Amino acid sequence: MHRFPGRRALLVHARDLLHARTRARVERLEAEAPTPRAALRAVLAQGMALTEDSSQEALVWVGFLAAAVGDEELAALHRRNNRAWRDRVARLVRESAPGLDGPEVDTAVLALTGATEGAAQLASVDPDSYSAATQEAMLDAMLDAFGLA
Repeated sequence: MHRFPGRRALLVHARDLLHARTRARVERLEAEAPTPRAALRAVLAQGMALTEDSSQEALVWVGFLAAAVGDEELAALHRRNNRAWRDRVARLVRESAPGLDGPEVDTAVLALTGATEGAAQLASVDPDSYSAATQEAMLDAMLDAFGLA
């Protein structure tokens, strides 16, 4: 805290770092994936709490989100970053299933991002119930349900 003028500045810095790390990671995962579906799964999985590092990232994310509830500036930052994330996932969904129409893509994107981000948050505080294997099984079931496996 001694390097920041206040809690908000610290939170914004942490969220910006997390966003930059995530962006670099997903760009690498996309570039390395052999197919759009493999890229979609890898990108979604990296946002889950599957490792110690990603569990720590999930804690930072949930802390930022909690602080954003009563702070319009933080909420606006969250919405901007979350929309960029959903845009990436939507592009990957469209590339993975060109036959899906707009509303089907929108539904898949909201379900997939909501479920994976929710699982990460829950796993960060209850890893016994939301193990890495359980989270990955959940992701695979959702991808299958949307015809994206």
